[in-house]
Amino acid sequence: PLATLHHPHPHLWELEMHNGPKNILTPFFMTVCLLKALNIVERDWRSQHGVASGGPGALVISGKRDQEQYFSAGKSYCRAELSKLYPYIASFAPALVRLLTFPMPTIAALNGHTFGAGFALALCCDYRIMQTSNGWCGMGEIFAGTSLGSIFSAILQCKLPSVLLKRSIPLEGRKFKAKEMHDLGVVDVMAENGGAAIEAARQLALERADLARTGVWGINK
Repeated sequence: PLATLHHPHPHLWELEMHNGPKNILTPFFMTVCLLKALNIVERDWRSQHGVASGGPGALVISGKRDQEQYFSAGKSYCRAELSKLYPYIASFAPALVRLLTFPMPTIAALNGHTFGAGFALALCCDYRIMQTSNGWCGMGEIFAGTSLGSIFSAILQCKLPSVLLKRSIPLEGRKFKAKEMHDLGVVDVMAENGGAAIEAARQLALERADLARTGVWGINK
């Protein structure tokens, strides 16, 4: 399987991504795995508490749990002609928009390197927890000669908190460690290692889960 959906607590769902050693994000993964998983989580959540409000709930997204190398290395670089490149990038949009507007708190547990589309995926979550022992964040598309496309550019403009980051990440290809990301306001919590990042994400998820109760979390985003 490319991903596993866990439900360890009545108010908590966990999506573990494991598409190869680097957890590469492909159109198939985004549309079949991620989008389907989000739909399952919301359906399960609403079936427990009713359609109107949904009750408490939160979602944690992480890389493969038995390694601390990658949250996600991003998408496969595509050097195809523009007629094929833009549809390829656009295929990521439905899942990313769904995550951006998800009706419960979402927490990205960055248990390893987080690059490219993987970084954009993390930004689409409401909170980010990153391990300090092994992990960089950034986007290297500028070096590969690959267009970000409108969806990824919009996510960066919306979610990055400063002009410095909006220039240094997509245009200069700079990479940042956890402490820098935390100091710059991108990462909310730092953890010692990948396992600790996932555990901290669970704790934060349960602390925030009740905020989904009124049913307007996704609408207000």
